[in-house]
Amino acid sequence: MLIIMGGPMGVYDHQEHPWLVGEKDFIGQTIHQNKPVLGICLGAQLIGDVLGARVFANREKEIGWFPLVREQNCPEPFDSLLPKNPTVFQWHGDTFDLPAESTRLYSSEACLNQAFLYQDRVLGLQFHLETTPESRKQLVANCGNELVQAPWIQPEETILAKQDHFQVINRVMNDILDYLVDCAMVS
Repeated sequence: MLIIMGGPMGVYDHQEHPWLVGEKDFIGQTIHQNKPVLGICLGAQLIGDVLGARVFANREKEIGWFPLVREQNCPEPFDSLLPKNPTVFQWHGDTFDLPAESTRLYSSEACLNQAFLYQDRVLGLQFHLETTPESRKQLVANCGNELVQAPWIQPEETILAKQDHFQVINRVMNDILDYLVDCAMVS
């Protein structure tokens, strides 16, 4: 199983981050071997890029706590695992087109493609279910320069004040990880 996390770089930043080329090759090999793969934020964008989807700057950065809308055609078991309209933590400027043969799981008002499933074992999440109160504070402390006034960027006070979403997002993250571990056991 492979889990690919986020970062401040873009999937196209090969000059500045030459390791991206090798990472994309490794992601492609892992997918080709039918192993479960989870990508979060940049990780989802890397998976999308490896699968031939376009990755590009979203029309707006999306930073803070925003609701998602689960797609009506959400396949099982994700129809049961994923809540319909969760409020999740976002911190991204880029987005992706859906890879061919994948299914959109979530969208939001600010970003059409928030999550996708490919071949029942490759999952890309644009948002951050792994966020904890402490990791949220660290993101604000280290990347707070991005908290500028914009339609889909919440101020620091709003981001730090929210406390009621962690239990839901962390439970969903655990459920997704359990599903992927089960997929790995079958491989």
